[in-house]
Order: sequence, then structure tokens, then C-alpha cells
Amino acid sequence: MKNKKIGKELYDYQKADIDHVFERLANCPSNYNLLYQLPTGGGKTVIFSEITRRYIELTGKKVLILTHRIELSVQTSKMLREFGVYSKVINSSVKTLPDQADYKCFVAMVETLKNRLNDEVFSMENIGLVIIDEAHYNSFRKLFKFFEKCFILGVTATPLSSNISMPMKDSYEELIEGSSIQSLINGGFLSEATTYSYDVRLGNLQVGINGDYTVKSSEELYSNAKMQSKLLYAYKQRAAGKKTLIFNAGINTSKHVYETFADAKIPVRHLDSLVSKQERKEILKWFKETPDAVLTSVGILTTGFDEPTIQTIILNRATRSLSLYLQMIGRGSRILPNKKSFDVIDVGNNTARFGLWASEFDWQKIFRSPEYFLNNLITDADIERAFKYRMPEEIRQQFAKSETVIFDIDKLCKKAEAEGGRTRKILDQSIEQHAKIVLENADEFGQALGLIRLLEDDISDRIRIYSYHISKSTKNFRDWLHTDYKKQLKKQVTAGF
Repeated sequence: MKNKKIGKELYDYQKADIDHVFERLANCPSNYNLLYQLPTGGGKTVIFSEITRRYIELTGKKVLILTHRIELSVQTSKMLREFGVYSKVINSSVKTLPDQADYKCFVAMVETLKNRLNDEVFSMENIGLVIIDEAHYNSFRKLFKFFEKCFILGVTATPLSSNISMPMKDSYEELIEGSSIQSLINGGFLSEATTYSYDVRLGNLQVGINGDYTVKSSEELYSNAKMQSKLLYAYKQRAAGKKTLIFNAGINTSKHVYETFADAKIPVRHLDSLVSKQERKEILKWFKETPDAVLTSVGILTTGFDEPTIQTIILNRATRSLSLYLQMIGRGSRILPNKKSFDVIDVGNNTARFGLWASEFDWQKIFRSPEYFLNNLITDADIERAFKYRMPEEIRQQFAKSETVIFDIDKLCKKAEAEGGRTRKILDQSIEQHAKIVLENADEFGQALGLIRLLEDDISDRIRIYSYHISKSTKNFRDWLHTDYKKQLKKQVTAGF
């Protein structure tokens, strides 16, 4: 088929990156593996569509584009047509390629193509360039052996492998960095993010073989009533009435979120990979057309999903994957004439782990030494050690007669250590302070007991911080401290009455 460019305006940074890729094409061996990085929202599909058009025009050879999801294959084929490139989509329904000679470009699902090539159902002829979309997924590596004589261009927002045992430096010889997130924001190409973080104790989360938290342990944490309440509180505080996309680690969690928000009379829908194609289409249409819609999802919308009207992204999960972190937030970064910013609500300590979404990342260093980057991520224990308990406003109102409810146990322990004093006295002072604010705000004993129960989270936090300052800090000892603290507190309050 004739390739006629219909035309699509490219930005200067996109033109510069395309020229850089072609410079490498001209000066590297024909079987070179090159990786290109550009943030989510920067227009990677537009860029490699123009690369495809120009490569076919210059060389006469064919281009193969690999994707890991059928939706991405369809989107890619549609974008290629805007550049005048007509492609053949190789999906599960394509068993043979009798019309291979009619096309200069093919878009293939990685698993489908692998099966066809392994079974020798067909072969790909005259392929000079292989482009891999979302190249950080390792499923593509299994196809490299079929295209050892081709120039391979991997495209990704994050040159960090989805599998820690298969670093991208083993598959690609060089990385080209595109514009940073901040430069695209400054240029008016991406919306600016304002992040609100809500501290979460991740103590029981388990890390799986891929280096990220397991779905099972995440489900156990995020499905419980306390975390659902925290999520709803964060939404009402920061995102009420705004179009909101929520990312969860597991299907059960997302369904719990749906029920929690539905019970609160908030317009909400749930979407996961098990939903039928027709229902998914209907849900996404509803989300697009409903101004205050909340969509709670699992995994399926992290790539290849663009909805510029999103105003808030909620990370209702923790992740150790920088790629996933940036992809999730990137779903809210699309600009509109009346949208220059969006909000991020982090309910997983992700911002503390990776930094803000628009932070500068040394991608060359991460590409060359991914194990160093991963091994030096701040630990959950260190993140949580920096937490400072903030009494929720509705609880603070129950202690309205007290001028202050704050007791900086960390500061006082450090002072005692520096002066050679005993830290145990600090815990006694903490109990006295709690008894004081209970007695200041209770008119009768039953009310006082209720106020003690409201202090449960504050007590837990003080015991946690105190435990950092003592050598004997086993879980059993902390549990004993917690029980004894409440016993002594109740004893002092009782004496006050």
C-alpha cells in the first residue's frame, strides 16, 4: 500500500528526539538495540509513528511494532494512519499472513506473534526496524531471537525493567533521554501536579519475586475498614466533586472501594481486567461524561488510557515500582484549555519512597545501575519513622478545651539521651499529658473512657516512636508497653475522678 503522510504537527522537542534516533540509526550497526525514554504524556506514540513513516520512506524496509495489550495495538494502528502509514494488526484472529506483501508496517501483540513464529506458521520478511512500545515489560525479550539482524528501538517512560532480575541494560546498548516531566510542564505540554500524602503503616506488606509488594498482602491491608475510612476521608478532604481515578493493587480492594463510595452516595464505578469489553466501553463512556465521577480500578488503566478531564489521581496502594508510580500519576497529566493542574492523593507512602512525580530522575544512572537504585530506595521502616501523628479534626474537636494535644516524644527522648537521662520517664510524662487532656474535656467518667478510646492511634504512635529510642524493641515488648500505657492512663484518669 502507498504510504502518504496525512500530516500531524510535531512539537520541537519531538522533532529533536526523532532526529536523534535517526542519527543513531545512521551511525550504528543494523542490529543495534537502542532505548528511548520520554515521560507519559510526552507523545511517544506520535514520535514512533513519525519514525516509522520516515524509516519506510528512507529505506524501503518494513517496520514491526510490538505491544503488550490489544488496546495498544489498535491505538497504535490508528495513530499510524494519521501519518499515512497503513498497518496490519497481528492479533489472535490472524493465523497466517497471505497479504504480507501488501504492508510496510505490522503491529503485533507480543504473545500472539511469539506463538506464530515459534509454530512457524509464518515468518516476518524484510523487517528492518522493530519498535517496542512500553519496553520496560520483559515479555518482549522472548522475541529478540527472531529479529537479531534488525535495529530494535525500545520506547518507554521509565527505563527500569519490570523484573529486577532482567535489567534493561542487558537488552539495550544505549539510552536516549527525552524531555523531563518538569520541562514538559514548563512548556505547557503537561499539567502540574499537587500532591497530598496520607501516612500509611505498611508493616505487613510482603515483597514478591518481581520486587514489588504482593497483591495478597496489599489486599489484606487496603481492604480493611480502617484503610477504607482513610481513603474516603482523603477523598472528601481533597477531591470531593472532582473527576477522580483510583488505582488499587487488587480486585477485592477495588470492589470494597466501590461499596464504600457508593454507600457514601458518591457516583462511582469499578473496572478491572475481568470486565467484558462492552461493559468496559460503557464504564469509560460514563467516566468521560460524568463531571464528578469516581472510577476505582485495578491495573488495566496504567497504560494506553487517556482521559484529559481527570482532575484527581488517588494511589490507593503502595508500590516499589518507579515505572508504575509514574505511569499511574501520568494518567492525570493531560492538559486542556481549562486544565493546567491536577491533584494526586497518595495513600501508600509512594511520594516518600520515590519523590514527587515531577522530580528529576537520573535515567542514565538508573539504566546502567538499576540494582543500585533499587537497593537504595528508602525503606518502609525509615519512611514510617519520620511519620508525625496528626490528630484528625473530628477527634481534636472532642478535646477542644485543651490548648494543645501535642507531645513531641521523639524530641524529648533525644534530649534525654543527649543529657544521659532515662527515656522511661518520657513515657510517664506522655501518660500524664494524655490524662490531663482527658480530664480537661470529660465531665463524667463514662465520657473520659470514651476519650481514652479516641486516643488509641496517638498512643500507638507514641509507643512506636519511643521504641526507636530503646534497645529492647521486640514486638512482644511493644505490645506490652501499649497495654501497660493504657492501664496507667486509665488509672490516672480514674484517680482524677
